[in-house]
Amino acid sequence: MKKINFLLIILFIPSIFFGQSNDSISIKKLLDEVSVNAIRAKTNTPVAFTNLNKQQIEKSNLGQDLPFLISSTPSVVTTSDAGAGIGYTGFRIRGTDPSRINVTINGIPLNDSESQGVWWVNMPDFASSLENIQIQRGVGTSTNGAAAFGASINLQTIGLNTKAYAITNNSVGSYNTLKNNIEFGSDLINNKFTFDARLSRISSDGYIDRATSDLKSLYIQGTYFDDNSTLKGIIFSGSERTYQAWNGVPLIYLDSNRTFNSYTYENEVDNYAQTHYQLHYSKNLNQKTILNIAGHFTHGKGYYEQEKLDQDLLDYSLSNIILTNDTITSTDLIRRKWLNNDFGGITFSVKHLKENLNLIFGGAANKYSGQHYGNIIWSEYASNGDYNHEYYRNIATKFDNNIYLKSNYKASDNTSVFMDLQLRTLNYEFNGNDISGDIDQQKVNLEFFNPKFGLSHFLNKNQLFYASYAIANKEPNRADYVESSPNSRPVHETLFDTEIGYKYQDKWLMFNLNFYYMDYYNQLIKTGEINDVGYFTSKNVKNSFRKGVEIESSYILNNKLLISGNLTISENKLDTFIQYVDNWDTWGQNQVTHENTDLAFSPNLIWAANINYKYNKNTNFLVNTKYVGDQYIDNTSSQKRMLDSYMISNFQIDYHFKSSIFTKAKISFLVNNLFDIEYINNAWIYRYISENSDPREYDDYTTQGDGNIYDMAGYFPQATRNYLLGLTLGF
Repeated sequence: MKKINFLLIILFIPSIFFGQSNDSISIKKLLDEVSVNAIRAKTNTPVAFTNLNKQQIEKSNLGQDLPFLISSTPSVVTTSDAGAGIGYTGFRIRGTDPSRINVTINGIPLNDSESQGVWWVNMPDFASSLENIQIQRGVGTSTNGAAAFGASINLQTIGLNTKAYAITNNSVGSYNTLKNNIEFGSDLINNKFTFDARLSRISSDGYIDRATSDLKSLYIQGTYFDDNSTLKGIIFSGSERTYQAWNGVPLIYLDSNRTFNSYTYENEVDNYAQTHYQLHYSKNLNQKTILNIAGHFTHGKGYYEQEKLDQDLLDYSLSNIILTNDTITSTDLIRRKWLNNDFGGITFSVKHLKENLNLIFGGAANKYSGQHYGNIIWSEYASNGDYNHEYYRNIATKFDNNIYLKSNYKASDNTSVFMDLQLRTLNYEFNGNDISGDIDQQKVNLEFFNPKFGLSHFLNKNQLFYASYAIANKEPNRADYVESSPNSRPVHETLFDTEIGYKYQDKWLMFNLNFYYMDYYNQLIKTGEINDVGYFTSKNVKNSFRKGVEIESSYILNNKLLISGNLTISENKLDTFIQYVDNWDTWGQNQVTHENTDLAFSPNLIWAANINYKYNKNTNFLVNTKYVGDQYIDNTSSQKRMLDSYMISNFQIDYHFKSSIFTKAKISFLVNNLFDIEYINNAWIYRYISENSDPREYDDYTTQGDGNIYDMAGYFPQATRNYLLGLTLGF
């Protein structure tokens, strides 16, 4: 807290010395925000995308994480471990998981370099500091960082404000949910400076038992600008302490105790903090050329703590304890698994405009350094271990570099040709198994060429037709490398993406239609196979695809009523899927072959509908409904391993009231899951064979599968009807 106060004082010093500027300063003097322009799609870019502006983001931002704020956009399915949208949350787009969705903040990569995922729990209330969000579906345009293998999301933080402001947002709700924040910023200082800041905290007990969250965050931004350039420094930080609910709920409890949490150890928590630093410089080199360069650095450190019973001493680098008449080989213990990582680098782009040609040359050079290690903080039998005994350490370094060239050539008044060429190189060093199975330093060097081509044609001022073809390549993640040897290590996967679309927009109606075909080669799939070093890693499956149609529309009936919605109909298939099932009797594995099966967590039907009614100038009503079709939790297309379809509706009232003190005063009341539906949107599964006994007697998570095959599965029920009440005050 002392550090935060010091930073805030530093930001206030300029206003003391320089005073405030004239409010009549024209916005036109400010440069456009160009830090994200290089990787964003424009109106005539031939890809499928959705934009959310600041007002749309703010509308339902009462404390839930960002995945829930974008849940009404096309092809999105959200998940929440704790069940109420706070804590560990995530989403899939077109059925692709978060490790395949590229996320950037102001063009800076956010995905973890090794696992390639994004954990929104590390960035509580970040939506309050966003200016807009662009979601590109499919491969999209070239971006920085992890490969976009199903979608890319670019978050742009708050822009230049020319008037001083102070706002506080406060929410209370079900499951002891509480959100408090304060946002404030200066007006123009000496016609050259401006700053913004935010402090937030969010806490919740969660819908699932003991799935508590204690989240805090900070955002600070300072900007200097003149007629030709801007210099912007940004610091944002988040810390989280969440009680683990990763096991899910066994099937036998879903009807009787759907908030069950198998973890009972009082400190079974995830505790992590991460701070990001960004420095952006943009300059108009001349009337046709704009330069943008950014430096960034992120530091994160934290652990998750677990109570583990009856653990083999040898697995923790501890010696067996030999007594006179006995030998102790196992112990109860408490461990912490740590991650201490740093990520930094630069991004750049040069945008040059000619009469009929728009050129962008850009790229990035980034380095990641991660230390993974584990400590035993308590043990019933310490053996030869010291206090805080370290039982493993794995150090990894990854260099991720890319350059791209984009061009948009205006072939005629109505027709544009798009080309986007990206070269990406990766150098990854880690501690892993060598050919002999011994732990040693391993190196992987990869080079990818990712071309994209497209055509857009305006039929008239209201109608646009487009088509594009793109190739993307993606490397395996950390576990696939570390938990394998060079003999069993999977290779990279490739996606061939075709998008064909039509857009119509006039004063009242917006209508988008997009057809896509995503053809995968060597897609990485969990098959259950144990590799040569004893781990379950992803395997390359030669042929698979996703194809579908996305429809997005909105219609303004009058100055009071807006109706909008979207629909996705898709087919997501594997040609041949060989599943490996552990045999507990033979200590081997059995193979089960499946033909023409559905990809896991890929519903064939998703739709959303929204009704926004402005009752009067002070009162607004919003109803949104989301439908997600049946989805399988593995790749076998078995209805025994399927999540049922669900449809949920939310209802919100916003009331703006007059205040003699505040210029902005609003009360919001949100009812999530209005019709009290019991539904599940995520699960995990493990299959095994046992002919000599019935394992269901010993494990709540095990149920009968097919014949002598048993399913061990955990499900993640979502909250029934729940409420959030918010108060916004500002001036």
